[in-house]
Amino acid sequence: MALHTHIFALVAVYAAVVNSQGPPPGTLSPLATAGSDCGFDDAANVVCINKYVSLAAVMPYHFNRSASTTDQIYTFGDTVVGNDTSFAQVKDADFIVFDQQRALEYLGTNPSYSFVFNVTSAVHEAPVYVPSQNLLYISQLAPPPGYLPQLIVDLNANPPTLNEFLSDPPVYAPNGGSFRNNQIIWGASGGNNSIGGTEQRVSLRTLDPATNRTSVLLNNYFGYYFNTIDDIAIHPITKDIYFTDPQYSWFNALTDTAPQLPAASYRFNPNTGATFLIDDTITQPNGLAFAPGGRTLYISDTGAVASSVDPAYGSVPTQWNQTNKRTIYAFDVDESGTKIGPKRSFYMAQEWVPDGLKVSAENLILTGSGRGVDIIDPFGQLIMRVQTNYTVQNFAWTGPELSTLWMMGNGGISKVEWNVRGQRLT
Repeated sequence: MALHTHIFALVAVYAAVVNSQGPPPGTLSPLATAGSDCGFDDAANVVCINKYVSLAAVMPYHFNRSASTTDQIYTFGDTVVGNDTSFAQVKDADFIVFDQQRALEYLGTNPSYSFVFNVTSAVHEAPVYVPSQNLLYISQLAPPPGYLPQLIVDLNANPPTLNEFLSDPPVYAPNGGSFRNNQIIWGASGGNNSIGGTEQRVSLRTLDPATNRTSVLLNNYFGYYFNTIDDIAIHPITKDIYFTDPQYSWFNALTDTAPQLPAASYRFNPNTGATFLIDDTITQPNGLAFAPGGRTLYISDTGAVASSVDPAYGSVPTQWNQTNKRTIYAFDVDESGTKIGPKRSFYMAQEWVPDGLKVSAENLILTGSGRGVDIIDPFGQLIMRVQTNYTVQNFAWTGPELSTLWMMGNGGISKVEWNVRGQRLT
């Protein structure tokens, strides 16, 4: 028998086996419903996963979700479920709902998702909303290394506009951002002997939105350069600045010096100038955020995306390893806002790594994870997900009620209108 005949026979046998397999006990059909069939307006492009627990525990055979690679992210919607055609709706939905009752409360019956701006493939991070100006400040990092202009979304215009701006003096590669005492706090992640004609090192920087002037708050740990200063969170009571310091600036050629410090997270008191180590057990600490009241701190570990820190090899681009850390950890914080308890595992990203991280006014934990944003309850259950067509690195709330969520990342800036509100930063 010819080889191609054997192949056709094997394919036919496989198809027969797949099609003949009955669903395991406990499987519900259909797995997914959309629009009005799950309580939302049809125009909202919402898909509900029926009976969260049943889906999570039991899917009909044969199903398969391919492992992501450095060059290709496979989403939950890419899962192949051969014996349930309803699941195909998940891939193109703007919102995936896992807990219908709570999602109706947080989304409303007619949430909207809009892709607003095409941007370059550079990393877009550090979003900070300035209410007095009604402007959203966004950073843009490499490529290309050494690029200094940042971005502003003008929300006073209808429709909003996107423009570059240059602070005075310029800040190289802001990667994290927050708002404190009417000033933008940036984590500047780039370091070089000559950027824009001057030396810049990884640092905490301030930007006064009223004057466009910047200054340096912190640029060393007892003489050592920080690695990246990736993300920033302000404790709501003490106003101390918490930040993560992974090693991505070396991997991404944003600094000319190999890491001098282990990856770690810190607390900085601007009033005294003191810097305190809070954790050095996370592989690559990235996003961080406080729950309302400041009694819980969340830090994400994106160690699944990493590279070598050996200076002999120079800056080697990161590689994806799906079995490495892509976890959010929770830390208890004492009443003083200065003492941090041991970490506990909270949530493992179901797609890519948990990058940007924030907590809503309702105490929902949000993380930019691959092509979208996961919305998680305080017990670590995924309630719903916003899906995008680009990798989301970070996000911020805007508007008088802080109910519009702007997301940004490689290639896109988009927004969501819903009932989930941001914490007000002062």
